[in-house]
Amino acid sequence: MTTASSTKKHPELTSLTLWIMTVATALVVANLYYNQPLLEDIAATFHVSKAKVGQVSVLTQLGYATGMLFIVPLADMVKRKRLMVIIFAFIILSLILTASAQSIGILILASFCLGASSMIPQLLVPMAAHLAKPSERGKKIGVIMSGLLIGILLSRTFSGFIGEYLGWRAVFYIAAGIMLLMWLMIGFFLPEVEPDYNESYKKLMLSLIHLVKQEPKLRLASLRGALCFACFSAFWTTIVFVLKQNFNMGSDVAGEFGLIGAFGAIAAGLMGRLSDKMDAYKLSGYTLLLIFVSYIIFIFSAHSIAGLVIGVIVLDMGVQATHISNQSIIFALRPEARNRINTIYMVTYFIGGSAGTAAATLLWKNYQWNGVCFTGLAISAITLIIHFANHPKPEKTAVSA
Repeated sequence: MTTASSTKKHPELTSLTLWIMTVATALVVANLYYNQPLLEDIAATFHVSKAKVGQVSVLTQLGYATGMLFIVPLADMVKRKRLMVIIFAFIILSLILTASAQSIGILILASFCLGASSMIPQLLVPMAAHLAKPSERGKKIGVIMSGLLIGILLSRTFSGFIGEYLGWRAVFYIAAGIMLLMWLMIGFFLPEVEPDYNESYKKLMLSLIHLVKQEPKLRLASLRGALCFACFSAFWTTIVFVLKQNFNMGSDVAGEFGLIGAFGAIAAGLMGRLSDKMDAYKLSGYTLLLIFVSYIIFIFSAHSIAGLVIGVIVLDMGVQATHISNQSIIFALRPEARNRINTIYMVTYFIGGSAGTAAATLLWKNYQWNGVCFTGLAISAITLIIHFANHPKPEKTAVSA
C-alpha cells in the first residue's frame, strides 16, 4: 500500500533549476568565509586583539551550526521556497549590519546572524535529492556539492582582493548586493515543494531522536562522515605550522594550498555519478581507503612540498567522495524527512570536524607533525574497520503464497 506522501507529485529538477541551486549554494556558503582573510583589517579598525577579532570567525561558524540544527528541520513542515525567501531577507540584513557595524560587539552579533541564516545550502541539497530522479540522485547532489566547494575555495580569494583595494566593509556590501540578486532568482525560478510533516515544531525536533534510533544507515553514515571530517580538519589546522616550521612559508602559502582543493570539486561530481551506478557501501570502502593512504603519504612528506600536494589531493578526494556517498545513502531513506536527516548528518559531521581541529592543535603542541599524522592514520583505520564491520545484510525477498 502506498502512502499519501509517496504518491504526492513534485516538480522535476530541470537544468535551469539545478543551475540556480548550484550557483545559490556557491554564493551563499561564501558568506561564511569572507571574514577570514579580513580579520587583520577588522582588528585594526576596532583596535582589538587578534584573539578578540577571532571571535568574528568563530561565531560565524557557531551560527551556521545553530542554523543547521534549529532551522533546517523546518523545511520538512513548511513550504521550502517560502522558507528560503524569508531566510534570504535575513542574510541580506545580516550582511548590511556586518558591513556597517560600528563596534566589534555588533560585528560579532551580526556574524552569528549571518552564519545562522547562511544555512541555505543545507536546504538546497536535500531539495535537489527530493526533486531528482532516483537513478540520477547522486549525480545531481554531486553537481551542487561541486558548487559548494567552489564557493568555499573562491570566497577567500574574492574577499582578500576586494578588501585590499576597497576595504573590508565593501566586501559585505557587495555580498549583500549578490544575495539580493540570488533572492530574486530563487523567488522567481525555484519551484515550490510542499511539506509532508504536519505536526508541531516541538514534535519535529523530537523526531530527530527517533530518526537516529530507527535508521542504522543514518547512524553509520553520520559516524563515518564525522570521523572523515575529523581527519580533514586535523590536516588543515596544522598545515600552516608545517609550512612555517619546515619551509619557512607563511599563511599566504597555506591559503594557496587550499586551491588544490579544487580536486575535491572534481571528485564530488565524479563520485556523484559513480554512486548512481555502483553500490554505495563498496564505493565508500574505496573512498575511505583514499583517506588512509593520504596520511601514509603525509608521514613521509614533512619536508616535501610535492608529497604534501599529492597527499592533499588524495585526502580531499577521499573526504569529498565519502561525503557524497554518505548523502546518497541517507537521502534514499525517508523522502518525507530528508531535511531532518540532513540536519542529523551535518551536525554530526561538524562535531567531528571540531573535534579534529581541537585534537590536532593539542597533538601538534606535544608531538608535532608525526603525532598529527599517526593520529589521522589511526582515525582513518578505525573508520575503515567500522565501515567493514557494518556490512549491510542482503535484502530478504518476499515469497509469494
